[in-house]
Amino acid sequence: MKMVIAYIRHEAFEPIRAELLGLGFPSLSIAEVKGSGRQKGVTERYRGASLTNYLRPKVKIECVVDDGDVQTIVDTILKHARTGAVGDGKVFVMPVEEAYRIRTGEAGAETLQAHEADEIQR
Repeated sequence: MKMVIAYIRHEAFEPIRAELLGLGFPSLSIAEVKGSGRQKGVTERYRGASLTNYLRPKVKIECVVDDGDVQTIVDTILKHARTGAVGDGKVFVMPVEEAYRIRTGEAGAETLQAHEADEIQR
């Protein structure tokens, strides 16, 4: 099992979510985050003073999948998040030792089963 973590621009999220849902991967965790990287800060003037904000807003997506599904997830994220400009974001892939479904007590790969498109409640 692997965890895919992506930091992307806000406008890239909906196309990524929609395609992953269509591919049978509805389970995502999302957080709005701020961070700094190569993207420059935005300078604003407020009451005569210049303020530069170096922390840029991003969306963090987390998804745990079987090893064989990692490239599908990564390719989908790259396809929709890449604009070619500084600040497009990053994708990280990390190993996951174990997963448990709290409701049933299932463990391992059974907790990560991809869904058929008609099984997903929208």
